Amino acid sequence: MALAHTFEANPHWLPRNAPHALDDMPGEDGIPFFGNTLRMLKDPVAFGRRMVETYGTIYRNHAFGGRTVMMIGPEANELVLFDRDKVFSSEQGWGPMLNLLFPRGLMLMDFDHHRADRKMMSVAFKPEPMRHYAAELNAGVAAQVAGWANRKLRFYDAIKALSLDLAATSFLGVPLGDEATRINQAFVDEVQAAATPIRVPLPGTQMRKGVKARQYLIDYFRREIPARRAGSNHVGGMDFFSQFCRVTGDDGTPLSDQAIADHMNFLMMAAHDTITSSATSLIMLLGRNPDWQDKLRAEIMAVGMDPVQGVAYADLDRLVLTDYAFKEALRMVPPVPSLPRRALKDFSFGGYDIPAGSFVGLNVGFTHYMPEHWTDPKSFDPMRFAPENARGRHKYAWVPFGGGAHMCLGLHFATMQVRILVAHLLSRYRIELDEGAGEAWQYFPIPRPKDGLPVRFVALA
Repeated sequence: MALAHTFEANPHWLPRNAPHALDDMPGEDGIPFFGNTLRMLKDPVAFGRRMVETYGTIYRNHAFGGRTVMMIGPEANELVLFDRDKVFSSEQGWGPMLNLLFPRGLMLMDFDHHRADRKMMSVAFKPEPMRHYAAELNAGVAAQVAGWANRKLRFYDAIKALSLDLAATSFLGVPLGDEATRINQAFVDEVQAAATPIRVPLPGTQMRKGVKARQYLIDYFRREIPARRAGSNHVGGMDFFSQFCRVTGDDGTPLSDQAIADHMNFLMMAAHDTITSSATSLIMLLGRNPDWQDKLRAEIMAVGMDPVQGVAYADLDRLVLTDYAFKEALRMVPPVPSLPRRALKDFSFGGYDIPAGSFVGLNVGFTHYMPEHWTDPKSFDPMRFAPENARGRHKYAWVPFGGGAHMCLGLHFATMQVRILVAHLLSRYRIELDEGAGEAWQYFPIPRPKDGLPVRFVALA
């Protein structure tokens, strides 16, 4: 089925394991063909909790076309993400879900190839480009949120549209214009296809829509590359796309047009979909905790807040409580709730010998609520991230951005955008939620509230 289709496209991958390779591990395979996929998609939090309660923190699951070894907890996160011995492949872990949608994106690369492309991409996240992005983000957020006064809106939808505009300005250097709606829908189709149970792009399926959306976006990026290579952009080359089109590797060789388009397709998705999710969870939690709105507002005003120019780039690191609140939102609703890998070598963990070729899954969301690492984990408590409270906590108990070589390349950009957003919102408004707003979430492929999070921004007197 789907995995065979994907393996054919990637002949260097390990072959599929024998069907009974993990029979000695506790767990369950679910129903024929779908395994536990449908149960996971319906309520992944409850499903994960039941599996851990039944089988422990290491168990066998069957979903999305094959068996997976689920490994839960900070020690498992450290083993897999730090990956001292280069056992775990990100490419072969994410591939069955993403290979038809985001092939050759940074997350679907391993080891030397990943390191080389990551090094080239990192030039766009150095201090000078980040200062440029901060100015663009402040201007874009100020222009948009000024119109939110005393209005009730679905925050998820509003911030998704705004995040796409901001990603276009910062990463492409130009507004999306008339194509914005179609580009946004293309990203929606790609992301939704990542979690569809049918993994082959058959006519009429979500995967088919996702594959067509990918082709549209790749064509869009490829059309733009020649002008960017020649320096014919509108902002002096500070946008990510223009820099990436001109960057060269250690041997002086530039990236191919296809590689640039593949990376831009993945980056643009990550730069607005994951930020949309994490910004939504933070606004929801601030709406439920007005005392924290007051604390952050006082901090923002003390740092200095211009209604248009916002918070200066140099002052963003002074928003310490805002940073704690964002980290707490990422703990409670991580934008990537689980991280898949594939073992390239035999390894042992927790008393089990696990063969090469096994798929391995880390449940980030479950780890973020383990009471042995988080006191009263269901409560919103940003101060748990203050240095005196975080001292002694396992380094891999909090991994919303992954870890190791595959730590999210854009984490500082995401943190900067959310700080700027919160500064503009709380300096203008009080956040009010209806009772029950945001109670039900869809967690895969990227978390979002099923009701869109209805919110009202009440102008401050």
